[in-house]
Amino acid sequence: MIRVGIAGLGFMGKMHFRCYQALEGVQVAAICDTDAAKFEGQGGAVGNIEGAEAPLDLTGIGLYDDFDRMLAEAELDALSVTLPTYLHRPYTVQALEAGLNVLCEKPMALTVEDGRAMVAAAEASGKRLQIGHCIRFWPEYAAAKELIDAGRYGRVTAATFQRLSLTPSWSWQNWILDGSKSGGAAVDLHIHDSDYVQYVFGMPQAVFSRAARGPSQDYDHIVTQYLFAEDRPITAEGSWSLAPTFGFEMSFNIVLEKATLVFDVSRAPVFKVCPREGEAFTPEVAAGDGYSNEIEHFVRAVRGERVAEIITPEQSIDSLKLVLAEKRSAASGELVWL
Repeated sequence: MIRVGIAGLGFMGKMHFRCYQALEGVQVAAICDTDAAKFEGQGGAVGNIEGAEAPLDLTGIGLYDDFDRMLAEAELDALSVTLPTYLHRPYTVQALEAGLNVLCEKPMALTVEDGRAMVAAAEASGKRLQIGHCIRFWPEYAAAKELIDAGRYGRVTAATFQRLSLTPSWSWQNWILDGSKSGGAAVDLHIHDSDYVQYVFGMPQAVFSRAARGPSQDYDHIVTQYLFAEDRPITAEGSWSLAPTFGFEMSFNIVLEKATLVFDVSRAPVFKVCPREGEAFTPEVAAGDGYSNEIEHFVRAVRGERVAEIITPEQSIDSLKLVLAEKRSAASGELVWL
């Protein structure tokens, strides 16, 4: 039995709880949150993706408002760090030094220095550190990468990614809308697509971005062009500056020589392959969602099973480097080389 703890019972903490509870051989043994009121009547968690709305059954789970005491008493094998981004480094490092495997939510940290400290702690402890870049595990995004890698439809000639949201007003103490704590939409939201660009195409040679400041007083709407040795337009747009009635959309259009891959959560079907010859079709994709699939992957690795290398801590640092370069480009109005 893998005994898991969760640090932070906000939207993502509840999402991780749901995913762990669905797995055999896993027990959520302890939850820590400095706001003990979250343990009472904790339904109605809000986020861009559904799945954490129902009240949690916390029967038999150790509930803590002191992180040190949880580490000392709960006899954990692994921990999910689902705290605000500015707290990722200290809690991740402390858990790793205590001998726990750690799944830390994205973005890894606010600075590359903090990310490197987390990697160093994992290497020193010999424990697993996985960053929650769930889009790499999202069934449609995973299927798109498989189709690209297979080469059946030729090379990618262009790609556009979008992730657009109403302004997130649901976070604890409104930390998300404090750019000094979240990094703004560029670091908190848009990094999903920056990371996927890196996953599919590798690190670009340079980036060119335009961005607008928004409610976080940081870059809350950003559009980036990723430049590679091969001349092809790869762009991504991320925003949480949209009106409350807009809701949330995530999508991509990936143009290959012989087909176009289309994904849009606001359409039906949400995913389809449009060949240049023949009818469009929706291929089979893996079950679940990005959250459940990444957590199953983490648990299997903690058990010592051989798993595919889908995300590494070093790649998570690269994604942070990438989005920070985008912010520098937006600030300077110039191309930034990586």
